[in-house]
Amino acid sequence: MSKRIELCYTVGMKAYSQDLRQRVLRAVDAGQTQAEIAKTFAVSVATIKRYLKQRRETGHVQPKAIPGRPAQKGALLQAHLRAQLAAHPDATREEHCQLFQAAYGIQVSTASISRARAVLGWTRKKPRTAFFSGRATSKQYSRQITTEHER
Repeated sequence: MSKRIELCYTVGMKAYSQDLRQRVLRAVDAGQTQAEIAKTFAVSVATIKRYLKQRRETGHVQPKAIPGRPAQKGALLQAHLRAQLAAHPDATREEHCQLFQAAYGIQVSTASISRARAVLGWTRKKPRTAFFSGRATSKQYSRQITTEHER
């Protein structure tokens, strides 16, 4: 187990995989020091101690449920925002908040709209076909004017 495992950090806390938890505990059972294990698996010594305590008390090391009640607005917003974004692609976040409140009677913040957009993979960048949709950039507009003068 001399190979170091690199972990990818994402936004928000995610539980370590069950496989990693089991490998950490097998290494402890094999007699490796907690410092060696922490370095090998890129986890903290506190995490190893927490896994040992959890195994001792419950008999397993499965991730605990996230405390608090589940988000209700977020799920509803993600379920219905894609259609709203498709129907109103040029609307601002504030306008999307107003549209969502009018349609579903639930007030959401611009931050909620941004988070839901990110989850849906919807970017703010306009498509390259903006010229054809009636929203030409200044460079495209000047090219159009030049072309019309040449006729």
